[in-house]
Amino acid sequence: METKWLEDFVSLAETRSFSRSAQLRHVTQPAFSRRIQSLEAWAGTDLVDRSSYPTRLTPAGQTLHEQALEILQALNGTRLMLRAHTAAAQDVIEFAVPHTLAFTFFPQWLSGLREAVGPVKSRLIALNVHDAVMRLVEGSCDLLIAYHHAAQPIQLDPARYEMLPLGSEQLAPYVKPNAQGAPMYALPPANGLPQPYLGYAPGAYLGRVVEHLLKDSPLAAQLDRVYETDMAEGLKAMALEGHGIAFLPSSAVRNELAARRLVPAADGLQLTLDIRLYRARPLDANKGKRAVASFWNRLSDLLATKG
Repeated sequence: METKWLEDFVSLAETRSFSRSAQLRHVTQPAFSRRIQSLEAWAGTDLVDRSSYPTRLTPAGQTLHEQALEILQALNGTRLMLRAHTAAAQDVIEFAVPHTLAFTFFPQWLSGLREAVGPVKSRLIALNVHDAVMRLVEGSCDLLIAYHHAAQPIQLDPARYEMLPLGSEQLAPYVKPNAQGAPMYALPPANGLPQPYLGYAPGAYLGRVVEHLLKDSPLAAQLDRVYETDMAEGLKAMALEGHGIAFLPSSAVRNELAARRLVPAADGLQLTLDIRLYRARPLDANKGKRAVASFWNRLSDLLATKG
């Protein structure tokens, strides 16, 4: 049995899609399916109910999922302990952060903490949301920063992971203004025609949140998808060139709104995203990375004081 099979299986349990997990694991779908089948052959039982859509785990699969998380955390915890033998590794905190938050939220947030918690030696790993979560699950980072919305929660067991709330921001549609300062395209459209829509690629976390936002809105039918990408920064660049309407987090457009290079494309069509910090609960308080424990405790105390 190979550990990558367990990592594949954990990914499948989260996405509930063979095709999406194959894409995220950077293998073809047939190769991904063979690896899941190899894991089932090793286990001696079916782990996935292939008769349902989205894909569901069998009872045996649910049991293995719980054990796989523990195994991966233990293996990678051991790796981190081995790496922590060097003084330099003990001082550096590794953050896994989705691209949007890495570009917009993280630098300002870390600067704002300097006075309260002291200087922090950090390493930033910018990824998509799925891969950032997998970094934490696999033990390949110290801390995870991610968005949270009740309709699209991050699937982390609170018995194994703890969380601190860092703030929130709005997700709303924005567009380039015309020469008069009005939106080039607006919802609802004044001319009654579908408006060009710059969307997130299928499976992207913010894309799923936007789908939830639009699900019960009549405005969804008035959007014509003309472009898609995984990254909010990519959508913003296209919106700035006037290619259409993009749903973007407020932190990503703060400067553009102040300079009137982007303007809201609709009134009232928005939702609030929480920003959260996660870490794996230490199995042994004396064996974890000292810098991480110290940072987490100081931040926790700071948030308790503010709250």
